[in-house]
Amino acid sequence: MRDYPPIKTRHGTLTWDRAHIMAIINVTPDSFSGDGLGANLDATVRKAREAEAGGATIIDLGAESTRPGHQPISTQEELDRLLPALSAIRAATPLPISIDTTKAPVAAAALELGADIINDIRGFTTDPDLPAVAAETGVPVILMHDVQPEPDRDFVASIAEELTRRVDLAITAGVARDNIIIDPGFGFGKSWHQNLELLRRLEELHALGRPLLVGLSRKRTIGWALGLPESERLEGTVATTVMAVERGANIIRVHDVRPNARAARMTEAVLSPPAEPLPIAEHPS
Repeated sequence: MRDYPPIKTRHGTLTWDRAHIMAIINVTPDSFSGDGLGANLDATVRKAREAEAGGATIIDLGAESTRPGHQPISTQEELDRLLPALSAIRAATPLPISIDTTKAPVAAAALELGADIINDIRGFTTDPDLPAVAAETGVPVILMHDVQPEPDRDFVASIAEELTRRVDLAITAGVARDNIIIDPGFGFGKSWHQNLELLRRLEELHALGRPLLVGLSRKRTIGWALGLPESERLEGTVATTVMAVERGANIIRVHDVRPNARAARMTEAVLSPPAEPLPIAEHPS
């Protein structure tokens, strides 16, 4: 695990001695993996509590699908979906909450309601007001790569260059460098072969000097590699979690928290064995 400075959020400090598990909660009707909860607040709260109990240390809440062929929604529709869910989750768990949005008004409203992190899959390239929201509030940000790598050059180098451009854009807007996390954008603008190679070469992106988020959970690359639909990609996702942790990923973003959290902890135990064994948990009768 790379030794980056801790990142403070309003609900706790992110340190990097082990990988954080970020639980995906979608309040969309059209999530690619069929896990969208819509307006069901009871189910949303239940999922947040289950995520925390299963080992999540961050919750990532989204209200607009980014699946291939998704239909964009208005700012107001996103707010109408997001804010009730955020309020309910904030009351149910002390975990830091990341808001998966590309819109400045959505991010601003969510931060006022208790969110902690802005997660922009467009890496501050679509809404010119979003960097200012991050800078003025001083919250951490996740900047993702989402475009096709440049042809006729090493594609990991191309990804690194574009991520650097997005990091520089954030810093120019007033975001502290130490508040920036980067996401290479598995599944966005990349072929499935490139996604697999990107995972193999993940360590190269540590040259950018920022914590790395990996999000491969249930994605099409796993489906293509195994010939399986979204509902049967758990084992493939766990395999990518193990490889990402071994290559120094700092945050693993997943739908299925408990198995991926256990896989991450086991991988870390192999890489750096604990001084003392943990007691074996007793199963209730």
